[in-house]
Amino acid sequence: MSGTTIDFTVHQASGASQQRLTIGRLVIAGWTGRDPIARDKHIAELEELGIQRPASTPIYYEVAASRLTSAQVVEASGEDSSGEVEFVLLRVNGRLYVGVGSDHTDRKVETYNITVSKQMCDKPIAPELWLFSDVSAHWDRILLRAYATIGGKRELYQEGTLADMLPPDDLIARRFGAAGLPEGAAMFGGTFAAKGGIRPAERFDYEISDPVLNRTIRHGYAVETLAIVG
Repeated sequence: MSGTTIDFTVHQASGASQQRLTIGRLVIAGWTGRDPIARDKHIAELEELGIQRPASTPIYYEVAASRLTSAQVVEASGEDSSGEVEFVLLRVNGRLYVGVGSDHTDRKVETYNITVSKQMCDKPIAPELWLFSDVSAHWDRILLRAYATIGGKRELYQEGTLADMLPPDDLIARRFGAAGLPEGAAMFGGTFAAKGGIRPAERFDYEISDPVLNRTIRHGYAVETLAIVG
């Protein structure tokens, strides 16, 4: 299978194991909030940046799977990109996993073509996963959180529970129907409005936390800006 291969630590009831997983398809789901008011707030903050409303809600963008990375540094052209914390669903070897990633996006490109903007940047993902079956019964209690380091100051950037997002089964069915998430595919599940508005940062840290099983996956990355010379 073409795509990208990442070494993950997979946590389950029997313990943790190291698994090398190959992802051959990447889908970025957008505007996935259950609450239309909160969803429209996120749309409104993007409109302030000149980004048009989506053609549908939710909407699904196909991105090259090679953009997935667990690296701790990503490179971006110019200073107009920023991260967004999202849960990630992966189906590999017949099993559905849950992780956490950042839909890092070029906001300037997003003003004229959202699909292209999604392709412009790497999509960081934490190198740890949970089995979906271990968390499905208390899914709505799981928390997503992100911190942005701007001008050397680390500040809370996003925070919310998955109760605010479309449930995984619904999210998958709206794109893939009864067949479910395809083998070898990963799907980013959408995000929350940024506290203080969307803005670039020199570092982005993100996490997914399970208060029932008392565990958290954390990851982060620095952003290296590449000069735009013409």
